[in-house]
Amino acid sequence: MSGATLLKESGPREVFCGLTSIVWLHRRMPDAFFLVVGSRTCAHLIQSAAGVMIFAEPRFGTAILEEKDLAGLADAHEELDRVVHDLLARRPEIRTLFLVGSCPSEVIKLDLARVAERLNSKLNGTVRIVNYSGSGIETTFTQGEDGALKALVPLMPTSQDEQLLLVGTLANAVEDRLVKLFNRLGITKVSSFPPRQSTNLPSVGPGTRVLLVQPYLSETARLLKDRGAEILCAPFPLGVEGSMLWMQTATSSFGIKDSTVQEILNPLILRARQALTPYKEKLTGKRLFLLPESQLEIPLARFLNRECGMQIVEIGTPYLNKEMMSKELELLPENTVVVEGQHVEKQLDRVREKHPDLVVCGMGLANPLEAEGISTKWSIELVFSPIHGIDQSSDLAELFSRPLHRHELLNRKQLANA
Repeated sequence: MSGATLLKESGPREVFCGLTSIVWLHRRMPDAFFLVVGSRTCAHLIQSAAGVMIFAEPRFGTAILEEKDLAGLADAHEELDRVVHDLLARRPEIRTLFLVGSCPSEVIKLDLARVAERLNSKLNGTVRIVNYSGSGIETTFTQGEDGALKALVPLMPTSQDEQLLLVGTLANAVEDRLVKLFNRLGITKVSSFPPRQSTNLPSVGPGTRVLLVQPYLSETARLLKDRGAEILCAPFPLGVEGSMLWMQTATSSFGIKDSTVQEILNPLILRARQALTPYKEKLTGKRLFLLPESQLEIPLARFLNRECGMQIVEIGTPYLNKEMMSKELELLPENTVVVEGQHVEKQLDRVREKHPDLVVCGMGLANPLEAEGISTKWSIELVFSPIHGIDQSSDLAELFSRPLHRHELLNRKQLANA
């Protein structure tokens, strides 16, 4: 363990709803449909987050709970059955239907697991119905993906084959590059979870080594381990160093020689570090404060400190899985403050006191901080962007240099007009 100072904090939180994960999951699995059982607010949230026009044909929707449902005046199970049958009649291409719980459906204790079981029995295998919770009451927005993948793990076929399983949603182009790179390194069987087709689930078993792509998949990792898979502990593939160590963890577990790995990765590393240079010049010495939202905070701070020269003021993270994050924590500077949980008012007081050059935070806090003259970066943009792997390191750094550049331009304009 590093010399990082690990603290806990509790109190009022600024959270973004877990339903947001549908936006990247529905793009990943085009044969799946995500039906949120929630209110009109849920529908507006997803529609706004996805930027889908009203006349489009997205692969998500909302079964809206009206006042009579919330008051118990209607049979919510009967209404939901009707909505599902109407949806499947209109969209026969759906192969997997996710019933996604929300704050309203959980408040009225609607048992979506029982609904899924009943519908699976009626549909007799023509469409697979699974359920998970996307409620934002006790979770961060990225944990919606953890819930969706957790629901699929029991459906994965069993295999004794030796293989590498990459777990976490990636952009298709990024995934293709990583798989080809692992193949060149000598790992011939590489699968991804979630798959590009929801019905084409990868197998899992004692021969499976799991390499997590995202740090917010604790429950999914636990269930895969229960299925016999080995969870490889590594830094996450953000930046040159993190991606290199991530890949080396996998090659080491397969007995591949370090000399082979270095021969293949070194040209990529050299090119990526050269591409990082202009962004490092802009970021070096800048002070960084990360507020808790996505669970990407620790790997991002490690990358921005070690490869871009930024100084870490504080790292906030919604939840801290010490086992999963152990390799990341080892790479942080001595005495780095890592705060698990949130008391949003106290954290904002510390931001104002320290006045960092850049704050990574949720959308709800960004505008108020910008109004106070503090540059911000939206956490959610980092989930939607292709930032994983050695090749993407400069693109990742650019995402952080951009708000600083904008802030500098605005200050120049204000001085010119003064």
